[in-house]
Amino acid sequence: MKIAQKTIKFLTITAIALFTTASFAVNSDQKHDTENDGGRVNTKNEVDAYILHHIKDSHDFSLWSYTNDAGERKHVGFPLPIIIWTTEGLVTFMSSEFHHNDDGHVIVEKKGLKFAKIHSKIYELDQEATTVSFDADHHATNAHKVLDFSITKSVFGIILIGLLLLFWFSRLAKQYKTKQVPTGFARVLEPLVLYVRDEIARPNIGDKHYRRFTGYLLTVFFFIWVLNLAGLTPLGFNVTGQLAVTACLAIFTLIIYSASGTKGYWMHMLWMPGVPILIRPILAIIELAGALIIKPFSLLVRLFANISAGHIVVMSLIAIMFTLKESLGVVGATGLSFVLSFFILLIEVLVAFLQAYIFTMLSALFIGMAVDDHAEAH
Repeated sequence: MKIAQKTIKFLTITAIALFTTASFAVNSDQKHDTENDGGRVNTKNEVDAYILHHIKDSHDFSLWSYTNDAGERKHVGFPLPIIIWTTEGLVTFMSSEFHHNDDGHVIVEKKGLKFAKIHSKIYELDQEATTVSFDADHHATNAHKVLDFSITKSVFGIILIGLLLLFWFSRLAKQYKTKQVPTGFARVLEPLVLYVRDEIARPNIGDKHYRRFTGYLLTVFFFIWVLNLAGLTPLGFNVTGQLAVTACLAIFTLIIYSASGTKGYWMHMLWMPGVPILIRPILAIIELAGALIIKPFSLLVRLFANISAGHIVVMSLIAIMFTLKESLGVVGATGLSFVLSFFILLIEVLVAFLQAYIFTMLSALFIGMAVDDHAEAH
């Protein structure tokens, strides 16, 4: 009962905040349109650019933007550390040096070197360069990429959620050690831990081996699930919508089931019994491609595509308040956008759990296939 009341209170506060923010955004955008030298701003192009910017990673943390009384566009957020390896070694500075301008090519000078951010990537300019030069294909001709180890928005999200999970499960483990009944948020975590163990790990891996891999499966499940939920908040995380992140998770699963594979697993893959000898090399190539390429590729693409698509849909529905404000008015466009986006947001809460479940379940299935005693089964 208390959980239900807290949930209703949270959704009500979220709804009020979303509606208020939406109205403020429409009014700010409308003022920006009328003050831009009397001309009309191409709202569709601005919305498209904003959505694409939202689903990509960035070197700063932007919460929202507004237009002040002087007609200047202001961004509310905070910078993140830039850590790059250049021709002169390691260089660090804050992303605010670029003045929240991805494509304005603000040149930053550090340690006698010049840097510019072009299409959200950091480049080192030639020493004599005063501006960024481009060729016909809009490629920089007087700059080259650097090794970027910066704390980007996605990296910040991974660190934040990682610490949060460490805190939660440390408290849960401590309560188990003292034989206490879990209290607080640990009461929410406990049934989910048991669910992953009893409904995902044990059925797919088997009673003999499931304990070896339950820790990894729990880590993957809660890491993906909480990051997916964080992506639905105004913080704007899209960590699991980054190919690099989903690829790393898929590679971890690949390494685990490849390293844990039994002799029977590899023999059935490389020299399949029960088929003509001439066909076995062909089947071996197909099986290797499936185990080493297709399986991890399906894991990374499924998670990346579903989470990115969900963010695009939510942002597109929120954009209705800008694209239809002339025909429906500010209140009508904001109300329609709020109802549709809030409905989709509730569905995305389910999708956040579903994608974590699917990734964990498939990982458990692949691991179970690798550790199964194929020779005895045959």
